[in-house]
Order: sequence, then C-alpha cells, then structure tokens
Amino acid sequence: MASTSFQLLAFVIAGTLSQVWGTESVTAMYGETIVIPCSDGGMAAKDLMFIKWKYEKDDGTPGDLLIKQAHSDQATVQATDNYAQRVSIDDKFSLLITQASLKDQKTFTCMVVSVSNLMEYPVSVVVHKKPSSVQIMDKSEVLQRDKLTTVGTCVATDANPAATITWKKNGKPLLSDGKAVAINPSLKLDPATGLSTTSSTLQYAATKDDVNAVFACIATHESTNQETDLEPFPIHYPSETVNLEIKTPVAEGDNVTLKCQGDGNPPPSSFFFHIKGRKVLVENSDTYTLTTINREDTGEYKCSLSDNEKLEASQSILVNYLDLSLSPTGKIVKTVGDPLPVKMEKNTSGDAKVSWTKNGVAVKEPEFSKLTYADAGIYLCEVSTTSFTRHQSFELVVEGKPVITSLTKHRVDDAKHKVLTCEAEGVPEPSFQWSINSTNEESSYINGKAIHKITVIPKVNLTVSCSVTNRLGEDVMTINISSIFEEGEGNKDSSEDLEDQSKLIVGVVAGLLIAAAALGLIYWLYMKNSRQGSWKTGEKEVGTSEENKKLEDNNHTV
Repeated sequence: MASTSFQLLAFVIAGTLSQVWGTESVTAMYGETIVIPCSDGGMAAKDLMFIKWKYEKDDGTPGDLLIKQAHSDQATVQATDNYAQRVSIDDKFSLLITQASLKDQKTFTCMVVSVSNLMEYPVSVVVHKKPSSVQIMDKSEVLQRDKLTTVGTCVATDANPAATITWKKNGKPLLSDGKAVAINPSLKLDPATGLSTTSSTLQYAATKDDVNAVFACIATHESTNQETDLEPFPIHYPSETVNLEIKTPVAEGDNVTLKCQGDGNPPPSSFFFHIKGRKVLVENSDTYTLTTINREDTGEYKCSLSDNEKLEASQSILVNYLDLSLSPTGKIVKTVGDPLPVKMEKNTSGDAKVSWTKNGVAVKEPEFSKLTYADAGIYLCEVSTTSFTRHQSFELVVEGKPVITSLTKHRVDDAKHKVLTCEAEGVPEPSFQWSINSTNEESSYINGKAIHKITVIPKVNLTVSCSVTNRLGEDVMTINISSIFEEGEGNKDSSEDLEDQSKLIVGVVAGLLIAAAALGLIYWLYMKNSRQGSWKTGEKEVGTSEENKKLEDNNHTV
C-alpha cells in the first residue's frame, strides 16, 4: 500500500496529468451480480502499473474497493464496509458486485495507472427490480348496476422503478371518468429496501351487458407486463318487469301452476299472487298451483313483487270443459221389432267432434225405429276437443222368440242319405229338436241367425218336423221326405218331385177356378147394375106387365 501511494505521489511530482472520461451507465437487476466494465480494460498498456476501483459514498467522500497490480493474479480488497465481501475483479478489469440492491445505485470509478498516464472511467449503476407479485386484492363478489362498486385492488409489490398499473375490461383499457369508472392509484416505498409497491383500486358501475365481462389489471415494468384476470362478475340489479306464465290449454279438473318471474338479478323469490279476489304471499318460490280447477275459475289472474307491488303481470285463464250425457247407457235388453230412442247431449266450452263406433267399427249415430237382431252390439260415443275426450257407451241386446225361416231337404248325387237344413232367427240362441234320428249334426249361430243341419237315411216316406225353442217361445215346421229305397235309378227324388208337381198343378187349377168364379160374379153384378140403371120414368119399355111390375119392385127395393 505504501509503494502504491509512493508511485501515485511520484506521478503527481512528475507532472503526470489525470484524465477523467464521461460517466457511463450500467443497469443491473436486483439480487443479481453487477458487472461494471472498465472502459480501458480491453487495452492493457505495456507500461500498466495497476487498476484501482473506487466509489462515491453517500456522504460524497470517496471510498476504495480494490486494487490489482499489473503483474499480479490476485486483487487486493481495500473496502472495509458492506462491499468487502461482495466485490471482485475479472480478467478484463471489470468490477463485479454480487447481490445487487438499490443501495448499489452509485457511481463507481475505474482508475487505470500506467508509467506515463492515469485515466479514470466513472460508471453510474442503476438497479432495477420487476414486481415480486401482481395480484388483485379485496375482490368484490357482485357488481351493482348503475352504481359504482369496487371491482378490486390491483397490487404490484417491491419493484424498482415503481410499476405502472392499468385496468382493462374485455381487453380494452378503462379510463377513469368519475361516473362509470373510477381508478384510484397509490404508491408505497419500503424504507428498508427502497422498493416501491404500486396499488390501483377500480370502481365500476355495471350494466346488464356486463354479465359476462372479464376485468384484468396489467402491471407494466420496463419491458415486462404482468396481467391478472378476474372471473366474470354476477351483476345485481332490481327487476324492471314481471311476467306471469300459465301453461295452456287448461282443462277442467287439471292442476294449473302459475309461475311469476322478475327480470332482476338475483331473480326475486317472493311474490303476491292475486287469486279471484284473494292476495296470497308466496316466499322462496315463484309458483302457485291451483288444484282441480273448474269452469267457474275462468278469469284473470295476477302476480306482483312482494317488495314492489307496482310491478305486476296478469294472465287470463279459460277453463275448457266438456259434459257428455248419453241415454241409454250400460246393458240394454230389447225385443226385436221394438223402437229404441238414443239421445246424446254435450256441453262444451269450444268446438267438439262426435264419433260413434259399433264393436270397434266406425258407424253413424244410431237410430232404432224397429230393432233387428243385426242391431245388437256395443255402441261407443266419443266426444273430443283440443283439451280432452269423453266416452260413454251402451251394450244393446236384441231378443226375440225363435221363428223358423226355412226348412229344406237336399240329396247329393248318388248318396244314400239326405241333408235336412232348418234355419231360424231368435235370441237367446234357440235349441233345435227334430222328430227323426240323425247323424252328422252341424250348427251355427251368428247375429241371431241359427242354422242346424242333420243327415238322415229315410227307409219309408216320412213327415219330419223341426222345432226351435228358447226361453221366449218356440216354433215348428214340417217337411215331407220319401224313402230312398222307393226312388228308382236315375230318378232321384222323382216321387217327391211328382208329389210336389201334383200339389203345384192342383194349386194352379184351384187358383184358376177361383179367378173364373170371381170374374163371373163381377160380370153378373155389372149386368145387373146396367139393366137397373136403364129404366127411366115416363118412358115406355117393351115387356109384359108382369115383368114391368117385377122391375118396379126391384127398383123400390134398391
């Protein structure tokens, strides 16, 4: 140290001039190593004696840091303060200071001493620090419509220089206008570290359109931007309109739910329902149910907010109804040939469609002036509207005592038997009884018509009877059949046919005789009337006096 001072003193005595270059600037990052170059470090003079680094203390006095001889590998640290453990020098004579802090924002000077010269290179050090964190504090849960509400406070901590905070909504910058947007910035300096904390509080008057808005704060520091987003806020605002919903159409007997809704956020949950002159308070719900509604409930219904009855809505309810009356109904038992009046009456709030079915098949509206067996069945009347359908039905049973409608005989080709067929009508189903033994009986019964067939082998000529019976009465019919053994080959049923032909001839002759007698009687009456009508008073007629007297007597008698 003594030799160095001696050399410096020698330079001064020798009249060597000291040259000071302009101050340069170095920016370092907080906590990192500061590298301060010596501007002449790249040009190592052959007559270089040593390099010395010094700095200006806070009180303005100089302070030594280290010195390095030209031909020495190690530098000698001269500092005795905080820098003693933090300074070093590299092979380019640059000063290295570890763990940069804001207290290192000073001017450091590199002094280059050679045999012929002394040069000084001052360097100003600036230490920057980006914010340790950027976060939004005191975030609001909801925003109020048309009212300044705090969105949150954005804080950028421990920066140098201080960070700049801006706010955005949906990516667009927000500017304070004191009405819809209010931004209040603040700055706090930590005296221990010298670092700055920037805060910015945003107040915002929301609208309905801001329901899905995304707010963000951006902390800008030198070339670094740190952005923090907020989730969309629910926007609270009172209801401006009320709506009453009623599901239609409404049918008599239905349960009808009235639903009242306000357009506020959060939605209102307490309402007054105005029900046919009554005011009903419903809390924590927006519905009211009318159970088993009837036609007398037709009318206007209202609802309103419980805390603002001026906001109300109304809706009319039309209760649709349908009454159906059918006569007769149930099971009806009638006698064939009787009339049956059918009467259907309907009462409805609107248009109705009427349809009829019989045993499931569409028919016209039934009219029974004279019942037949074919009229029997199950009749269903259906009346339908847009709201509902009504049904009523009756089962018609047509009864009557049995009546034989046909009794026939038939022989097939060369068969040795005959088939007798007895047909009858009647309800309940009639039972058949024959006066002859038979085989291969067949029977059927459809819509009041019964058919019974038997197979017989007549050995002699017979008169066979068919009788039918049900609980209402009976009927009998006979038929003549001849023996199959008396019928010749190739003349099947010839005797029976001859007998039938003889009966037919006798009938025809008898008819002709009766017709001739009738014509003769008519002719005689005609002639008699004609002769009586030819006599006139005062006229002379040819005839005996006896005949004239008889004629006059006849005239008087007539």
